[in-house]
Amino acid sequence: MPRSVPTPPLPLDISHRDGAGATHADLVSGVLDALPSPTVLIDADGTMLLVNSAWNVACDLTADERLRVGVGGNYFAVMLSLSDDPVVHQRIAALRELAGGRRRAVSADFAMATVAGRRWYHLQASRADQSGRVVVTHTDVTSRVEAERTSAWQARHDHLTDLPNRAHLHDLIATELRRPDRGAVTVLFLDVDGFKDVNDTLGHEVGDHLLRELARRLSNRTRGEDTVGRLGGDEFVVLCRDCDADGALALADRFHSTFDDPFRLGDRSTRLTVSIGIATAARDDDHVRSTDLVRDADLAMYAAKAAGRNRVRVFSTELRSAVEQKALVAAELQAAIEGGELVLHYQPLLQLTTGDVTGVEALVRWQHPERGLLQPCDFIPLAELNGMVVPLTRWVLGEAARQTAAWERAGLPLVTGVNISAAHFGTGTLVADVHDALTAAGLAPERLVLELTETSVAEDPLRAAAQFAQLRISGIEVAIDDFGSGFSSLSQLVSIPAGVLKLDRSLIAGTETRRSESAAAIAAVVGMAKACGMRSLAEGVETADQLALVRELGCTFAQGYVIARPMPAADVPAFLTAHPGRWRPGATPVHRP
Repeated sequence: MPRSVPTPPLPLDISHRDGAGATHADLVSGVLDALPSPTVLIDADGTMLLVNSAWNVACDLTADERLRVGVGGNYFAVMLSLSDDPVVHQRIAALRELAGGRRRAVSADFAMATVAGRRWYHLQASRADQSGRVVVTHTDVTSRVEAERTSAWQARHDHLTDLPNRAHLHDLIATELRRPDRGAVTVLFLDVDGFKDVNDTLGHEVGDHLLRELARRLSNRTRGEDTVGRLGGDEFVVLCRDCDADGALALADRFHSTFDDPFRLGDRSTRLTVSIGIATAARDDDHVRSTDLVRDADLAMYAAKAAGRNRVRVFSTELRSAVEQKALVAAELQAAIEGGELVLHYQPLLQLTTGDVTGVEALVRWQHPERGLLQPCDFIPLAELNGMVVPLTRWVLGEAARQTAAWERAGLPLVTGVNISAAHFGTGTLVADVHDALTAAGLAPERLVLELTETSVAEDPLRAAAQFAQLRISGIEVAIDDFGSGFSSLSQLVSIPAGVLKLDRSLIAGTETRRSESAAAIAAVVGMAKACGMRSLAEGVETADQLALVRELGCTFAQGYVIARPMPAADVPAFLTAHPGRWRPGATPVHRP
């Protein structure tokens, strides 16, 4: 193929020569040939006065006959032959304005389809002289554009699954919500049940493989107009266009069915489930935002998990009201800790071998200014969720130590038990916090017992053993609470240096319906405690018969309504004075009203 079309002599002024005899035309042509990018010199009408070698090479590479135009051809006609659209007409007008001196430069990026694929060029034009001639260069920026597009794509997609990421999902949902003729827009929020266990037991590499497989399965179960995205972790969101809640429920059933087949993870197969929340923006709802829709679906998903996992829940305004109430209570709780609204009630503990009340358990209450006295179940879970359980426990430690020291000065040498949350246990500050409370109150370590649930101990037995050892060395007793409600192994129990084992109230309650079986279980736990050098405490003792039974089975201590209900600190001295010797061995226990 010819590199260019033969052309007539250049219409340039060649009357001036330099000292070596070269014309200005020769100089201009040489300068253009030295440029690495395809370059053309045109006049105000678009006539091509010069083209450089790079222009001819580019024409050969593109193999496009429309570009095989050389000197004498019309550059504007070449542009229009490639794309006769308003943008090209605007660019030609801009070049004419540049030639006429009404612009200083013209710059634009454009794409061109070639046999080798789409190429991108940056056009840069400037005036060559006062006569209106213009130099136009075309720099190939395909690599830059492709890199930018790749970077932009990566910024909008999850690197692991190639699904739209959080930011891109919100953009897609927002765009759909703004579409004038849209129908109902529904979002499904999916969270895999038990995914953390996969990561913890099989490793993150296997977890990543699972997430890719989940992305593939979910994408295969959607409609063509739907979009599956990954928010992060094991959370996926599906945008359902023109889909009401009923249609979303049907789609949720399809997603659930994809979990019927086991997942192949390494050399083993694992069955998983998924909890799904659904939120819908009606056709005429013009005020909902993408963040609102995803948030509502997230709330519905948590409701599905709370209902037992592997379920589907549709968002309702009651769910939002409940969350708002929790947030309000959480904020109020922070103020309550700082403002003195918390109080401690104390439940007496009976030493069964002597019948004496030798200790109490400190139980926190919230004297709410509007809702009255709140029980721990009304605010402790919120404190744990909102990161306030540690400052709450520090307050309980300080107040319980202060009150116990005050009783001792008044001639009541009681031992006080304080419940410690798993969150506080995991901070690593527990030992220091306890010693700070004892020092501030002037209380001997032997007057304090720390109680931690069996399940919390089982989560990290090595840390439990280390911290328990530090506490007991300093004289502070440690109790394992709610034993029998979890699944601690005997080896963990033997290795943990605790001094008291508290039997879960469910074991005691079972004596009312299955007396012999429950008695056998209680006896086994009591024997296990003795073998490990621990004393046993039966909690939840509510009847005289239960009290007699746990004494007969060898429990060291008992606690429950048959002995006393939790009471304000001011009532403890009067209670001890009014009921001396009531629970002596052999005496007939009497219910406390």
